Amino acid sequence: MESRVENAGTGVAERAAVGGPTVGGASRECAVSAPLGAARWKLLRQVLKQKQLDDCLRHISVRRFESFNLFSITEAKERETEEDGPWVQYTSVFYPEYSIYLRRDSGFLNIEDVLTSFDNTGNVCIWPSEEVLAYYCLKHSNIFRDLAVCELGGGMTCLAGLMVAISADVKEVLLTDGNEKAIRNVSDIITRNQKAGVFKTEKISSCVLRWDNETDVSQLEGHFDIVMCADCLFLDQYRATLVDAVKRLLRSTLKKENPDMYEENLHYPLLLLLTKNG
Repeated sequence: MESRVENAGTGVAERAAVGGPTVGGASRECAVSAPLGAARWKLLRQVLKQKQLDDCLRHISVRRFESFNLFSITEAKERETEEDGPWVQYTSVFYPEYSIYLRRDSGFLNIEDVLTSFDNTGNVCIWPSEEVLAYYCLKHSNIFRDLAVCELGGGMTCLAGLMVAISADVKEVLLTDGNEKAIRNVSDIITRNQKAGVFKTEKISSCVLRWDNETDVSQLEGHFDIVMCADCLFLDQYRATLVDAVKRLLRSTLKKENPDMYEENLHYPLLLLLTKNG
């Protein structure tokens, strides 16, 4: 899924970079006159230094809201250790019988993370599109019965894949992302929830999987019945390899999908159901 929020924010960001007329209804002019690229570098510098962002620089980010409020969030009653990060409990608003422990923030991104690691977008937050996919998985948990499922680009929680693992009679769930830091966090989430006994399947695991890496893809080729991802189209250079990876990871079977699953208001702007034939 690719939210139109990203595209809608582009014009706002460009106006902010050249001194747009207002910010949040205020009458003062934005004091950002540098090109958009320079303004984004300034944004990155402020984030790395953990400073308050200028109002005008906030418009460079395309994130316009935090959540669709499909899950309620409460602080976990206890931590695994004193050094452990902030754990929370995510509970589905519409299916409150399903709940899971998450560690949403595994620490600030440092300069080394930004400069040397692969795609840190999944370490920023749990994006709204991931919550929508998680809700979809809960509502249609029956489609995963006895199947092997893989989530690509699930970020620091792989929330959608976790919902499959706690709600469906699934054969296997593999949670993946291309970023090592994100997968370390996902591994800790799996361990904690295994101790809590919330998973319906014993075969749940995580690994680093970059869809542009031949070794990562080839070792899992043809293994899964369902491959899913949410909002993994942000970086242009990885779109073609994402489509190729999905095709190669799927088993060579043709499965008829139910078109009635699509809900315009929920799956805005587009839900893609792809099958592999041969």
